[in-house]
Amino acid sequence: MNGHAARSGDSGQAVLERIQASMLPIGTKHTSTLTSPVIPAPSMEKQNVVKQQKKYTEKEISNAQRVWTSLVSGAIAGAIAKTTIAPLDRTKINFQISKQPYSAKAAVKFISTMMRTEGFFSLWRGNSATMVRIVPYSAVQFAAHEQWKRILNVKGAGSSGWASFLAGALAGVTSQTMTYPLDLMRARMAVTVKAEFRSLRQVFWRIYKDEGILAYYRGFTATVLGAIPYAGCSFFTYDMLRNLLSVYTVTIPGFSTSLICGGIAGMVGQTSSYPLDIVRRRMQTSAVKGQHYHTITSTVKKIYTEEGIMAFYKGLSMNWVKGPIAVGISFATHDAIRDTLRKLISEDT
Repeated sequence: MNGHAARSGDSGQAVLERIQASMLPIGTKHTSTLTSPVIPAPSMEKQNVVKQQKKYTEKEISNAQRVWTSLVSGAIAGAIAKTTIAPLDRTKINFQISKQPYSAKAAVKFISTMMRTEGFFSLWRGNSATMVRIVPYSAVQFAAHEQWKRILNVKGAGSSGWASFLAGALAGVTSQTMTYPLDLMRARMAVTVKAEFRSLRQVFWRIYKDEGILAYYRGFTATVLGAIPYAGCSFFTYDMLRNLLSVYTVTIPGFSTSLICGGIAGMVGQTSSYPLDIVRRRMQTSAVKGQHYHTITSTVKKIYTEEGIMAFYKGLSMNWVKGPIAVGISFATHDAIRDTLRKLISEDT
């Protein structure tokens, strides 16, 4: 009986061991089947997303393709942005070159007077000259900025702040140098009535006949000095904000985010260079306004003596409205068109 009990005990123990042994693979099997879709699947999905993004961002396109896509997108972006704020731009220029104190009420009065005396579309007077200038200017600026970033090895958030600022400043100097006479002619048209200058060609010949060929670059030094902080701060601020968003957000910033980043960049750039913008406008339009502004130093002294320090910021509040709008539209439109064109090129190759 004892032996039978012992065998029964042995048999029971053996049965338990067999049950445990048979359950272990089942448990392991269940564990693997349950965990495999939960842990590895997201990891594989993430790897696929990263692989696709890497495939798109590293897709080889030639430097020539980079240049022409940036030129085309920059030209379209500049035209849209400047046309949008043309009435505000004309109003700002008129206050910049006059001794009349700026105020919102005075700005509204100027706009209403122009509409009443010269018609609604007079608010866009000089915009044709602006388009002739802004299309190549914006195209060259964006393309030059990308090339200067490549030369200075500016890549993403880890790049030097000074290198990023310098790339933007050099882009501004490059574009201003190539298109400055058109800017001068646009300013002349903006501050005169239609009867005085009917077309861009007429402005061109009148300047050449009355003032000589060097007049096309009157105020150029002040413009270049202003382009350095303006373009440098604008591009630096925009790239910095985009880099921060790409690091701290899950999704890639879209058009609306680019619009906001560009708007902030525009405000920073406009504020940093505005006094020099006043100086260059006075020098550009001195011949048609009967005033004497020949050099940067004499212009600064004359403005300060006759109007005070705040004259260098006349119309700045309007620039805080139109500047962010224009720069925001410009950056966002440029990036959207450029990325679309390059994506199409990448898919075709």
